[in-house]
Amino acid sequence: MGHREDLLEGAKRCLLEKGFLRTTARDIVKESGTNLASIGYHYGSKDALLVKAYISLIEAVGENFDPGLGGEMTQPGGSLERFQEVWGTIIRTVPESRAIWLLSFELMFQDERIVEVRKLLAEAQKEGRTGLVSLFRGVPEADLDEDEAETEGRLYQTLLNGLMVQWLFDPDSATTAEQLTEGLRRVIQGAAKH
Repeated sequence: MGHREDLLEGAKRCLLEKGFLRTTARDIVKESGTNLASIGYHYGSKDALLVKAYISLIEAVGENFDPGLGGEMTQPGGSLERFQEVWGTIIRTVPESRAIWLLSFELMFQDERIVEVRKLLAEAQKEGRTGLVSLFRGVPEADLDEDEAETEGRLYQTLLNGLMVQWLFDPDSATTAEQLTEGLRRVIQGAAKH
């Protein structure tokens, strides 16, 4: 590995151990076995490197959301059964991705303290919405238009963030995939009556 990759891997480890705000450039250098100048050379700044590392961590979590990993997808895209299958898979990833979700909430609640970082993360969220729509529908991201990501994607992203709060706060009382799906089923039935 070169310095660029070493820095990224070191930054990931620092984020998981210390969080975003407590990680220093010296921590990353120590963890990666590189030097301070290489951060600026390869990433521009410590914060830009940490954002890149965070995005890499969250993308790895997202890759585990796909119920088709290691096998065929069992439910058709867009169905309630697929909805339940995907949420079940997401919930199963919580124990191994807990530190990453805690890091996500650390970043969300920093208000205006890290303005530039928030701008970079906002762009990453947009990409995440497209990925979620693709996952629930079972279609490639390239086949989705911007409106689909901005409507359905926001719905799934809102549900995901709320679900993660529940699972991080109290896993014993958190909503299950079955409960979430039954709730949606009832909303659809209610809307169909009007």
